[in-house]
Amino acid sequence: MSPRTARRHAALLTALLAVLWGLISAPPAATAAPHVAAAGTFRNPLNTGPDPFLTTWNGTYYLTTTQGDSIRMWRSSSLGTLLDADPVTVWTDTDGSRNQHIWAPEFYRFGNRWYLYYTADDGVDDHHRLYVLESDRDDPAGPYHFKSRLTPPNHAADFAIDPGILEHNGRLYLAYSGINQYQHNGLNIAPMSTPYTVSGNAVAINAAGGCPEVREGPEFLYRNGRTWMTYSTCDTGKPDYQVWMMSLPSGADPLVPGNWTQHSGPVFSRADDHGVYGPGHHAFFRSPDGTEDWIVYHAKTTSVNTYTNRTTRAQKITWNADGSPNPGRPLALGATQDLPSGDPGAGTYWINDDGRSSGDGSVSYTGTWNSGTGCATQCFWSDDHWSDRAGNTATFSFTGTRIALLSVRDTGNGIAALSIDGGPEQRVDFYGAIRTGETLQYLSPRLPSGRHTLRIRVTGEHNAQSGASFVSVDRAEVYTR
Repeated sequence: MSPRTARRHAALLTALLAVLWGLISAPPAATAAPHVAAAGTFRNPLNTGPDPFLTTWNGTYYLTTTQGDSIRMWRSSSLGTLLDADPVTVWTDTDGSRNQHIWAPEFYRFGNRWYLYYTADDGVDDHHRLYVLESDRDDPAGPYHFKSRLTPPNHAADFAIDPGILEHNGRLYLAYSGINQYQHNGLNIAPMSTPYTVSGNAVAINAAGGCPEVREGPEFLYRNGRTWMTYSTCDTGKPDYQVWMMSLPSGADPLVPGNWTQHSGPVFSRADDHGVYGPGHHAFFRSPDGTEDWIVYHAKTTSVNTYTNRTTRAQKITWNADGSPNPGRPLALGATQDLPSGDPGAGTYWINDDGRSSGDGSVSYTGTWNSGTGCATQCFWSDDHWSDRAGNTATFSFTGTRIALLSVRDTGNGIAALSIDGGPEQRVDFYGAIRTGETLQYLSPRLPSGRHTLRIRVTGEHNAQSGASFVSVDRAEVYTR
């Protein structure tokens, strides 16, 4: 037998064994559902925090979200493993005037240093002001040192949040949301002489937005001879929080409000049929190979007016024939997407509660569980399992190094006991004051590469606020490296 023939026979034998293993190990509910290839794909969320900012640099994704008491950063070689990444705290502050309510960090590289912009206060919301840090070396993750407060002279004592940097005709401008004649949270732009120095008064931009109260989170794209400014409108707690857009010719002065052209209507807004509410406070980033444009944003799985459950998501954008950016419609939280071009691959796969899996995974149950499609867009593949019977178990079997469990939180949910490979149990409360779907309930410790189990045991217990003891099982995300 030639080496080529031997390799062909070996490959056929390996494939046959894989098929046989899938038939043997699949639970009864999954025998009719084929495994789905998962190479080069990912699913949201990327992070459990709001107000994301993301960039790629030297083959690595860097992400920040609002944490409140500090600035943390997540780093990963693939977009699909950001949820699996361990955070690095890049900034805390002992100055009582600016060490609380730290929101919306963004970071940019100028020269061989990184500048991290954010807003913070002394515990009083109206005392929010803008600040910038400078890195000690050429690394987005720092370390950083405090550089300066950013203060347009005509708004020196005024509320200000959501700093972003506009680069236009070789100059820098500070764009932010703050007090002006149009809104308490209105769009303002001020000139800068350095990445850490405001050099003149801010001008107010009278931007449309469908809601009267907010214009915030300005972000910029540069293409087709224009600068595109996108921004969020409506209160971020509302399901109608959305993204609008204005544009500026490449040679025009951004400090002349009349030079900005308003785009009619929102360009990114709620998608009830996808279970997406309040999409906004976004940023843009390029794929690792620089050929694609992507939006990163936060959104919710509930239509309730709430600031909770805002999770970070990403999806690819396109460009319209007139040269304007088109973010499209927000995708369902668990929608499987292709990774950005040039991404080396996440090495992840999913396991659905009915036993379907895109990799080497399955799930089995003991006791009687309810199942169905009543949760619709709040669940992966529009279905889940749930039980309140003490002692009932759901066991995910998987090959990998870590597993995340996502499912519904609700007012009638109770406490589960989770264990890895038969080890000590960890109690996890599945209760939520507002019903939300595909919520991250549990992220396992890092495990040796190989075969593992995650067992979810219904305890029949619940906290004092909950009305019942149900435990919901929906999607597991498995990390393989």
